[in-house]
Amino acid sequence: MKMGRIYGVGLGPGAQDLMSVRADRLIRDTRHVAYFRKKGRTGHARGIVEGMLADTAVELPMEYPVTTEIPVSDPRYNELLAAFYEASIRRLVEIAQSGEDVVVLCEGDPFFYGSFMHLYTRLNGRVAVSVVPGITGMSAAWTATGRPVTWGDDVMTVLMGTLPEADLAERIARTDALVVMKIGRNLDKVRRALEQTGRTDEAWLIEYAAMAEERVVPFREAGETVPYFSILLIHGNGRRP
Repeated sequence: MKMGRIYGVGLGPGAQDLMSVRADRLIRDTRHVAYFRKKGRTGHARGIVEGMLADTAVELPMEYPVTTEIPVSDPRYNELLAAFYEASIRRLVEIAQSGEDVVVLCEGDPFFYGSFMHLYTRLNGRVAVSVVPGITGMSAAWTATGRPVTWGDDVMTVLMGTLPEADLAERIARTDALVVMKIGRNLDKVRRALEQTGRTDEAWLIEYAAMAEERVVPFREAGETVPYFSILLIHGNGRRP
């Protein structure tokens, strides 16, 4: 029997018309579609493709056992997620071995800080796997500001808000252009790191880039909380003609 293939399909930042033609075709034609979500939620990836799935599509939600309930430094965190990923790939491999393809929906780009990477490393070599790249959320964010993010020889740094405050400050101080993701619960820490480097007035906050709720404001105007889909951005000002 011919083996099926598993596709990690990048959905882009959140708008259906920013998906690639290949992603659109695979999603509309798939019989099996898998996606990550928090228990009790629809899942953002599933929300993006609303109205695109065939009536006969079989949905395979993969529900995280833990998100923010325990810190990532707790040994249980990795143990729970490792078991979750192993269970998830068992389902996907069974379908592929039956000769059917599976599309795994991935927000942004599958190889850019996404959960699909953890499936890919476990699936690769066991079944056929293909990856369809997508526009990243940070690309949509700097486009939303209406300004180029890098010029000439600018160095751009991408940071996670989960980093220790000292590491954030050090890296913010020595880069030209900057993207900080996963701000959410780390907002106060990121704010302090910016203040330490004297770069607060250069920073912008982009919420829900490329989505209906998109909002672009100077970082100083950020409230006490920000949505999960928020990105901090500092533009480079390097060499130009």
